[in-house]
Amino acid sequence: MYRYEMHLHTKEGSACAHISGADMADFYHALGFTGMVVTDHFFNGNTAVDRSLPWEEKVRAFMKGYECAKARGDEIGIEVYFGFEVSLYGTDFLVYGVGEDWLLSHPDCDKMRISEFCDLVRKDGGYVFQAHPFREADYIEMIRLLPRGVDGVEIINACRTDFENARAAEYAAVYGLAPMCGTDNHVGAREKIAALELPRKAESLKGIAEAILRREASLRLYCLSEENGQYSLNE
Repeated sequence: MYRYEMHLHTKEGSACAHISGADMADFYHALGFTGMVVTDHFFNGNTAVDRSLPWEEKVRAFMKGYECAKARGDEIGIEVYFGFEVSLYGTDFLVYGVGEDWLLSHPDCDKMRISEFCDLVRKDGGYVFQAHPFREADYIEMIRLLPRGVDGVEIINACRTDFENARAAEYAAVYGLAPMCGTDNHVGAREKIAALELPRKAESLKGIAEAILRREASLRLYCLSEENGQYSLNE
């Protein structure tokens, strides 16, 4: 099986992350992952980017976490893809398949209504998956769902409770949305790691997304163990 991490953050792009893109690439390479998607918080979320910058400069700064991870990934042999996480008052969506050029050509897209934004991404060939849809926290006033505006749902998030993940799985099943998983990793080594596993190596992020939509992905939640500086995954 070929393992992919679909949800992680770097300190270059996300204010809440504590690890660089390069170190994250090293971490997942050491675990034997085939690839990873950098999904830093966009400007309407907990971004590390100065929001007062002009749009082009903001986008260039936002790419740094991905670029650092990609450069290191190319050196050591792990595929690194670009994605990002958009937010609406604690309701979050993972965006795949649109990149820097798309962002540069859509100034202030972070200020669009979330439904319009998701529709635009999907119209332009991208994919949208709702992250941890039933997350509960003191800063989240309500749970919001957008079943007609997304391609799938993160039903396993390694940072969330079994209860929250079970509700997400029910939601995906009721609406016929593609299930996927992610660690939501902000630190590197942590207690649990989620892995999306494919029977064939993907040639692109689009290939991964299409495999998810075809229900070809296996979703796994592993416990991370460490011995003598070496990490391993255990079910």
